[in-house]
Amino acid sequence: LSDIDGNQYGTIEIGGQLWMKQNLKVGHYNDGSDISTGYSGSDWANLSSGAFAVLDDNEVNAEIYGYLYNWYAIDDSRGVCPEGWHVPSDSEYDELVNFLGGGGVAGGKMKEADSEYWANPNEGATNESGFTARPGGYKRHDNGTYLNSQERAYFFTSTSHNESGSWIRRLDYNSNTVFRLIEDKERGMSIRCIESVLGCTDATA
Repeated sequence: LSDIDGNQYGTIEIGGQLWMKQNLKVGHYNDGSDISTGYSGSDWANLSSGAFAVLDDNEVNAEIYGYLYNWYAIDDSRGVCPEGWHVPSDSEYDELVNFLGGGGVAGGKMKEADSEYWANPNEGATNESGFTARPGGYKRHDNGTYLNSQERAYFFTSTSHNESGSWIRRLDYNSNTVFRLIEDKERGMSIRCIESVLGCTDATA
């Protein structure tokens, strides 16, 4: 699987869904236009359009964790995922988690095991699902700093909760749990793409 920039991704089927095995790291929408980047902390805080950042502003981290996107990049009609793929909805993440035994145990089955990237103890990590989650942390919405790398993985869904918040999933280094939370759309978080099926699009649920 390739994105418009030529980045290659592995795929894994989990419970009838086909997922990317790595976080998205594309810098262009599907029409070839740029996804904005390079914002200072204060500028990032005031965005209401799509943007991405690289953890600690170090491009080496893009190869490990992918890019961190705000929710507005997901909501853009030009599309961030490769053609035929989309950012999963809240319900699609629910389907994944339920297939893996529920929120209390699915986190361990999704986290990369024996990983140099997760902090100890990387509780319960087996990666038996093949999802291979890595802890890229997030970019704050208020001052643009980066937090929780090596400790937490944050994944945006395409599902808006209200004007300012979106549903996300979070995995922690010290827990087996997949946490379902609402976070600010201005934050920068990881994206995993899922293969589209007939009648399913990037539109928010």
